[in-house]
Amino acid sequence: MPAVILNLDTVELTDEQFYRLCQVNHDWQLERTAKGELIVMPPVGGISGNREANFIADLVIWNRQTGFGFVFSSSTIFRLPNGGDRSPDAAWVSLERWQSLNTEQQEKFPPICPDFVIELRSRTDELPPLREKMQEYLNSGLRLGWLINPQDQQVEIYRSFSSTEVIQLPATLKGEDVLQGFQLFVPCF
Repeated sequence: MPAVILNLDTVELTDEQFYRLCQVNHDWQLERTAKGELIVMPPVGGISGNREANFIADLVIWNRQTGFGFVFSSSTIFRLPNGGDRSPDAAWVSLERWQSLNTEQQEKFPPICPDFVIELRSRTDELPPLREKMQEYLNSGLRLGWLINPQDQQVEIYRSFSSTEVIQLPATLKGEDVLQGFQLFVPCF
């Protein structure tokens, strides 16, 4: 089942109303685009869920060893500075940037763009909306992002102030200057 997009052109939700909507509908995974569209995300299947968990585990292990920041799962919604409330499949925020937020900001939907995100295309995801989502992250300050696309056996690498790079799987992705020393092996699927 693909995501359901509700156009809210005539209805503007405040940040607090969107937060409350998510809280009372906690069984739904909701996002809001920078254009104000409300997206109801379908749950992922077992294969995608396992892949996502493995990617997060590798990121968590690296982060525990370095202590450079904080790792977040797909349950976390980030209130992006340039609009939109988005939930990447995996995210990382540097220690300094996370600690600049107060406790209330950290407890609700953090008003910050992650430094790094992973988006994993599931079998029901269309590429154009995922690419738009990656662009929203870049417009909001993302430094490095990986859109892992098992269907086409490739990864799109997004960097601030750079064009998108596409590489074929299998690949070992490097965290570059954002996640120093982090490497993620992505096999052929």
